[in-house]
Amino acid sequence: MEQSDVISVFAGPLERLELPYMIVGAVGAMAYGEMRFTMDIDVVLELRAEDSARVARAFPSTEFYVPPLETIIVESVRRERGHFNLIHFATGLKADIYLVANDALNKLAMANRRRLTVGEQPLWFSPPEHIILRKLEFYREGGSEKHLGDIFAMLRLSDIDVGFVERHVARLGLSESWAAARNWK
Repeated sequence: MEQSDVISVFAGPLERLELPYMIVGAVGAMAYGEMRFTMDIDVVLELRAEDSARVARAFPSTEFYVPPLETIIVESVRRERGHFNLIHFATGLKADIYLVANDALNKLAMANRRRLTVGEQPLWFSPPEHIILRKLEFYREGGSEKHLGDIFAMLRLSDIDVGFVERHVARLGLSESWAAARNWK
């Protein structure tokens, strides 16, 4: 299985949905940093309850585990941290779908998402600054150094608006995580 499979398995259905989405997490970090192995793709999706059935149909139940429609609807109306998973049966690859909801940082990132081409597939990606801020939060919550490595690579290989990141670092209480990322390795 190629690393690009994690993108290609979910890219077509996401594009056909024609709902605002952006790739975040490790796959997003790789777009701005260095390649590393991952078995899942993280996606932020703008989803209204009335569009939930479209999501379920976009990922055929013969090929994907899709949560029950009722679950997607419940998650779509959460004010914060709405989330569900999709799993591709043939490969075991997973998509973690996070919903924009009332998350100010997700809304800002969605308004500034970027169209990048992977292989021959144009896809929507979060701005790198958003990925960095989320990875700082994940590092604070779980302590996994893979987040620091992703951030360090992005800072080294991409043009990052460090001022923007630092303004949000202070607001989100991520100063310790930011220092760890800046001094990683």
